[in-house]
Amino acid sequence: MKKKGYGFHAGGNGTKKNLQFVGVNGGYETTSSEDTSCEDSPSDGDVESEMERRADDLEPTQAEAGGESEGFCPTTDLQKYFPFRCKPSEDFLADCQLLSKHLSEIRTTSDKHLRHVLSTVCQEWFRVSSHKSSSPEVVAAYLKALGAIQPQLLAMVVNLADRNGNTALHYSVSHSNFPIAKLLLDTGVCRPDLQNRAGYTAVMLTPLAAAETGQDMEVVMKLLKEGDVNLRAAQGGQTALMLGVSHERDDMVRALLSCQADVNLQDEEGTTALMVACRQGNVDIVRLLLAQPGCQVGLTDKGGNSALSLARRGDIAALLRAHAEQSPSLSA
Repeated sequence: MKKKGYGFHAGGNGTKKNLQFVGVNGGYETTSSEDTSCEDSPSDGDVESEMERRADDLEPTQAEAGGESEGFCPTTDLQKYFPFRCKPSEDFLADCQLLSKHLSEIRTTSDKHLRHVLSTVCQEWFRVSSHKSSSPEVVAAYLKALGAIQPQLLAMVVNLADRNGNTALHYSVSHSNFPIAKLLLDTGVCRPDLQNRAGYTAVMLTPLAAAETGQDMEVVMKLLKEGDVNLRAAQGGQTALMLGVSHERDDMVRALLSCQADVNLQDEEGTTALMVACRQGNVDIVRLLLAQPGCQVGLTDKGGNSALSLARRGDIAALLRAHAEQSPSLSA
């Protein structure tokens, strides 16, 4: 049986990548028509290469720290070419003041000037918040300034989506920029369940996030608790747990399970997280899943395959049989 890969299909070149959320085929819409979106994606290539790299190598690469110059924050290599001021410019604040007076109509307005102002604010927000090298200090300054203008404006900007439906939270998680992810969540207005055009939320990107420290993991847990860990993607119906299992991220699988991820959910082909783990031969993750109350080993996919029939290792098959004997009602 051909091994099924859990991944995203790229949107223009026909290639397949393990986890990519920016290249989305047309025809998929965001789940809420109320979300404000921007036409231009700020860093498509940057995020594509980052997600492709993480699919092959989960070890993070550290950007070299740059120097400081008067009026600017500490920079990374990218910021040497695109320096971000530590506080919003007067022009940006003026544009935000204007938008704050037209929030009720901003999504439907035909006013070209308002649309241009929204586009300008959107591009600046993504430029500041959504690169791998984005500075938490700069983002914090922008969030403070936006909140001072109007709380509703802050909510709108924090949840802005680019043309592929990705928000700053999508980008910060994909880049493992947890300090920025925490800032966004701490606003109290960030919507972690917003899905991009393929139906993926920021929660679904955590399986490839490199949580290196206890503080990073605290942010991951905060995201998983505030978001819905059991949402399924529009393309294929995978859940965050299935993606975590398929990428053999034991730490993220544990985190998801601790936040009530449902082990028995099935994707569009009827595959469960347990089936994925059995097919991949990951005995440690199989044990994690079987330890969850109510884990059903007898579920079958659309091809009639069960976790046991997909098990490639004898020790995993033995675990499944033992579980079935102990919980016969869950093996039917």
